[in-house]
Amino acid sequence: MNHYQHLNIEERENLLLFLYEKKSLRFIAQAMGRNVSTISREVKRNRNQNTKEYSAVKAEQKYHVRRKKCRRHAKLDNPIVYKKIKELFIEKQWSPEEIQNRLFFENSPIQISYTTIYRAIYAGKYDTLQEKRSKGNKGAKRHLRHRGKPRGQKPRGKVVISNHLDQRPDAANKRERLGDFEADTVAGKKGGACLLTLNDRLSRIVFIAKCQRKIAAEVAA
Repeated sequence: MNHYQHLNIEERENLLLFLYEKKSLRFIAQAMGRNVSTISREVKRNRNQNTKEYSAVKAEQKYHVRRKKCRRHAKLDNPIVYKKIKELFIEKQWSPEEIQNRLFFENSPIQISYTTIYRAIYAGKYDTLQEKRSKGNKGAKRHLRHRGKPRGQKPRGKVVISNHLDQRPDAANKRERLGDFEADTVAGKKGGACLLTLNDRLSRIVFIAKCQRKIAAEVAA
């Protein structure tokens, strides 16, 4: 484990005072409880190359600049990555999961996780200036499959279940005979046409028919 601590502003001010008094680096290091190499590196790195003078304030400023540069930057801060993700998400309407997996599949130099994309979307990173000014506009979240809405389960109507699965004949459960069908509907637009699927449990043959409306009479017919 690295226990090294960078010099703070108070230590730099003390260093400046010792340098003004013409103290040796070894003396300064001992007085400050620091390694002599730490003091030597601090003076060499932060003093003015022309005048050879050391400034505690400027040294502190340089330290924060270097500290900011060495930290890990967000991937979407890169304009090339930002532009690529914007093209796939906004223009091509890809989901964050599709973007991550497609870039990985193509061995693209741009690799990014879908969670990072989601965070950027919900943080408004892809919102236009007009969308940011509008209070009611959801911005780029509208391009998500759920349009930025919570992914909680939607409440269902109170449908009376006439037959339960535990009442299904044992032969149907074991797929021992033909003619035991499982039915389901594939809905389109609300109130519009739908597909009815009938799947035979034994043969796995599927019959598909179109119903003009998702109502009992159409499905029964």
